[in-house]
Amino acid sequence: MLLKRMLLGILSISILATPVFSQTTSESKPKKPNVVFILADNVGYGDLGSYGGGELRGAPTPRSDELAKSGLRLTQYLVEPACTPSRAALMTGQYSIRNGLSLIAEPGTPNTLSSKAYTMGQLFKDAGYATAIFGKWHLGGASQSLPGAHGFDQYYGIPPDTSWDSAAYVQQAIQTHSFGNTPDQVLYDKGPWINQQNGNGPLERVKPYTMAVRAEIDNELTDKSIAFMKQQNAIGKPFFLYLPFSMGHAPNLPSKQFAGKSRIGQYGDKMMEGDYHVGQVMDALKEMNIEDNTILVFASDNGSMGQPFMAWDRLGLGAPDMGSNGPFRGDLGEPTEGAVRTFCIIRWPGHVAPGSTSYAMFSIMDFMPTFASILGVKLPSDRAIDGVNQLDVLKGKSQMGNRESLLTFIGPDLVAGRWKQWRYYFKDMARTGTGQQMLGGIAANSAPMYYPKFYNIEMDSGENLQMTNYGWTGDPIFKVIQEYLASVKKYPNPPPSNITNFSQPLGR
Repeated sequence: MLLKRMLLGILSISILATPVFSQTTSESKPKKPNVVFILADNVGYGDLGSYGGGELRGAPTPRSDELAKSGLRLTQYLVEPACTPSRAALMTGQYSIRNGLSLIAEPGTPNTLSSKAYTMGQLFKDAGYATAIFGKWHLGGASQSLPGAHGFDQYYGIPPDTSWDSAAYVQQAIQTHSFGNTPDQVLYDKGPWINQQNGNGPLERVKPYTMAVRAEIDNELTDKSIAFMKQQNAIGKPFFLYLPFSMGHAPNLPSKQFAGKSRIGQYGDKMMEGDYHVGQVMDALKEMNIEDNTILVFASDNGSMGQPFMAWDRLGLGAPDMGSNGPFRGDLGEPTEGAVRTFCIIRWPGHVAPGSTSYAMFSIMDFMPTFASILGVKLPSDRAIDGVNQLDVLKGKSQMGNRESLLTFIGPDLVAGRWKQWRYYFKDMARTGTGQQMLGGIAANSAPMYYPKFYNIEMDSGENLQMTNYGWTGDPIFKVIQEYLASVKKYPNPPPSNITNFSQPLGR
């Protein structure tokens, strides 16, 4: 009897020490959870119905609202100011500046993911998962930067160093006769193509990426995602699916099925279409009877586009092609709360309470260490990891989580920071130009300041009132900055993004 009790005690300890995998029976091996990460593109905090938008915005989002009711809704989910920086932070668990990707990647520039980067794709591949990305990579087109070089078994999507608006490049080039006046040749030689890659093989061109393809691309990406999940499920292999589709990014060309469905033009149409695709993924997981063993994340990479992108209505699309950042100030490309705070919904039946909400500060970088904790994998120790493990937030065991601060970089500059509810600015983001040429967001200038501006974003979500009489809040944020600077001495950053300074060679 004593021996039996000892064995039972050892068994219970070993179960507590294992990764957080679900088990089908008491005798079966732990079953690794599938992970599906759907990333919208520039969808604002106030766009989805579960965040105060949806029907009130003229574009109902019933399936994502259903997802929120069955999972966890983060209300203080923070990203980086633009597409490439946020995606670099998601994939590496690090500030984008640590990989030289703190500006939007552009073809021909040094902005490209290093071969030394350790990514989420590699994390899951090393853990025995099938891995795939369908959509937008935007971390560089160099061979060492491609998804296949960073743990992904399959890649299908737009050029890895461009975004969704590149579909208009050929039309613009032909319109301006920039490469002669032979449309077919421009389309073939100069235009962007849909690409695919198997493992770390060569990047292959599939078909020209045109405006017509742009309109239907999310249908194609969703179909490929579902086929991938079904294939892996059929052979019993856990999978990590990364689906960064186009919902929210100008030009929001809706598919034929959703054109005119919303009451606010093409942006609303694309919101409804993206919501439908989220529902398709949910339905596929249910059909395969694996939704209880799948972590499903639906989030945005940035806040919504602002005034500079209203110009897309000149394509004849009609309504302004922009969303809502809710009560928060600023647009995509700025370090403001509206640019870096957006939506995130996480469902994991049996682990994440349905219909739950968390106000914990949660960074896009935190997914990497959180997933590593779930898998029981240690992250590399030869670099700074800025993300923190937020598993207790997911499981409802911690109200405020393991993060209370966050820094924001644009190019080479540390421009802003958050400590608890205090938002600090170290560069003044000023709109450029005058009149019709006054632009903010990505087009804004950052002007130097001698004293930071700071706001209480709970007391003043629109950042209208500078809290100069709360100077004591500077000490905590300056401590965070000093800790970051100390980490850079130990783990130096590569040359930062700067595509107006040519003192360094183009390419790394």
